[in-house]
Amino acid sequence: MSTVDTKKKLVGRHKRVAFMDTAGDGKTFTRMTGFTSMSESKNASEYSRHYVDEESERTDVVGYAASNDYEFDRYTNDLVQQKIAEIADEELLGSDAQVSIVVVDLFDVKADSPNTCVARKREWSVVPDSTGDGTDALIYKGSLKANGEKIKGAATTTDNWQTCTFVAD
Repeated sequence: MSTVDTKKKLVGRHKRVAFMDTAGDGKTFTRMTGFTSMSESKNASEYSRHYVDEESERTDVVGYAASNDYEFDRYTNDLVQQKIAEIADEELLGSDAQVSIVVVDLFDVKADSPNTCVARKREWSVVPDSTGDGTDALIYKGSLKANGEKIKGAATTTDNWQTCTFVAD
């Protein structure tokens, strides 16, 4: 008899978490906390054409321009927020406005290691939009825009997903 669980389970939004390389050394990634919004848009590029001998059009996806809209309540002593706030407040440009982020699917645990999950790493350009919205907290808003290829791999933690390391497949 099989012991494989085949029951469908809804994946909560809190099971996909992001981590940023705040030190810039590519070794340890710090969990991105305090974000009230972090939604990814794929922004697919399409190639569409209609052949004369066919009734309907054909469309192929030929590229992506992924972006993540973010919003967070600014906290002190938070290395991730400090890095994004510095980019916005100091109006940094080019590579000074880029960050490395690992997105971890906590619902996709590697069978051989309970502290290792499927993850994807990518370089992003921080594109600030606004700061100061709201009266209760200092709020930062903007977008993270893809600045390189996505790398699939695995993330591992030793501190209950407060930080992680990443290894490419």
